[in-house]
Amino acid sequence: MNREIRTEIFKRFQAANPHPTTELEYETTFQLLIAVILSAQATDVSVNIATRRFFPTHGTPEGILELGLDGLTECIKSIGLYKTKAKNVIRTCEILLEHYNGEVPNTREELESLPGVGRKTANVVLNTAFGQYAMAVDTHIFRVSNRTGIAKGKNVREVEDKLMRLVPKEFLLDAHHWLILHGRYVCVARKPKCPECGIADLCEYKEKTTR
Repeated sequence: MNREIRTEIFKRFQAANPHPTTELEYETTFQLLIAVILSAQATDVSVNIATRRFFPTHGTPEGILELGLDGLTECIKSIGLYKTKAKNVIRTCEILLEHYNGEVPNTREELESLPGVGRKTANVVLNTAFGQYAMAVDTHIFRVSNRTGIAKGKNVREVEDKLMRLVPKEFLLDAHHWLILHGRYVCVARKPKCPECGIADLCEYKEKTTR
């Protein structure tokens, strides 16, 4: 796939959805961080259901610590790995208050030092909250990038690096969201919806569906 085709793909994504964003519900950068920590191996829908139970009344580091480990665990027990996630969130709140005046840091190194925050979570926060060029490659982006030919790679980091290099700069800030949404609703895992796809004529996938 060449630069011209990639550019056309992202032009179409942009035309269809000029202002893409995460489907996680949040009002502050801190709430975004917590929601992304909770979203590991869980759907955005399930995370939103859980965070609605405590974000409105305990949506700050101080509020979650007031809620306590048991209270938080009860709120998020409907999502996967909830016990580990609850411990990580509590410790993250403590660290933010102890070292960052309750604010979320805006560097990768600082973010990845927080419990439960890996490279993908840091990338989401850096991109969505701080407007930095970053690519959080999840299963959707990995699949779409390889299937379409936008950026082929054998592992998540390889795809991330290729996307950062190959996506035209003018689209790089929003590319992460467009690719996730495309993978979530159109280029789905089992049977991609090729007849509904706005980039089907540009895609390199050889086994396109017809209905």
